[in-house]
Amino acid sequence: MNMDEALVRATIPPDLVKVLCVESWTKYKAEAFTQAFLRNGMKPNSYHNLTTMLTHKAVVLGYARPKKDKRKSKRAKGLNARQKRAMKVFQIKPEHQRYELFLPLHELWRQYVIDLCNGLKPTCNPQFVQQKLLKADFHGAIITVVRSKCPSYVGATGILIQEFKHVFKIITKEDKLKVIPKRNSVFAVEVNGFVSHIYGSKFEQRASERSAKKFKVRGTIDL
Repeated sequence: MNMDEALVRATIPPDLVKVLCVESWTKYKAEAFTQAFLRNGMKPNSYHNLTTMLTHKAVVLGYARPKKDKRKSKRAKGLNARQKRAMKVFQIKPEHQRYELFLPLHELWRQYVIDLCNGLKPTCNPQFVQQKLLKADFHGAIITVVRSKCPSYVGATGILIQEFKHVFKIITKEDKLKVIPKRNSVFAVEVNGFVSHIYGSKFEQRASERSAKKFKVRGTIDL
C-alpha cells in the first residue's frame, strides 16, 4: 500500500468526528458501500464482472443510457427544374388548349373568392377586398390586360391557367394560349361587380410565396 492509498483509507481523527458530524466506517462497511455505489452507476451487464473491472481498469461513473437510434425517414425527392423542363410538365397539349375546358375552373375560382371575401357583398370595403385578392390564388380567374408598355398585350382577355413568377398564361375565347409578362403590365379582375387592378411589376412572386408576403400601401405605382 503506497502513501496516497494509506491516506484515503485512514480513519478520521476522533477530534474531527464531532466537528464534521461524520464517522469512519469499518473496512467491511466501506467495501459494501463502494460495491453498492458502483452497481448503481455502472452498466447492468457489468455487475458480474465488478471485481475484475476494479482491479484492471478505471471505472467511469455517471453512466447514461444509450439513446435509441432515430432513423431518418426517406422522403421522396421531387423533380428539379431541368427534369421538369425535359418532361414538359408545365406544357399544355394543343388538344387541351380549349376555353370551354377551363370554364369549370373559373366557376370554382369565383366561388373561392366569394367565400374568401366573406360573401363579397355590395357593402364590403373595397380595401378589404383588395387585401384579400393580393394573397389569393388566381388560377381560374378571368384577367384582362388594361395597360402595358407593349401595346400588343393590351386588351388580351382569358382564363388564367398557369401562373409563374414572371408570367401569366391565359387561354382566350378563341382557344389561343397566350403568355403575358407581369412586368410593365396592369391586369383587371372582375368578380360580382368588383373590379380589381393588379400591377404586374409588384406581383412578381409565385402564388405560394405571395400568400405569405406583406404588401405595402403605396400612393402611386408606375409601370
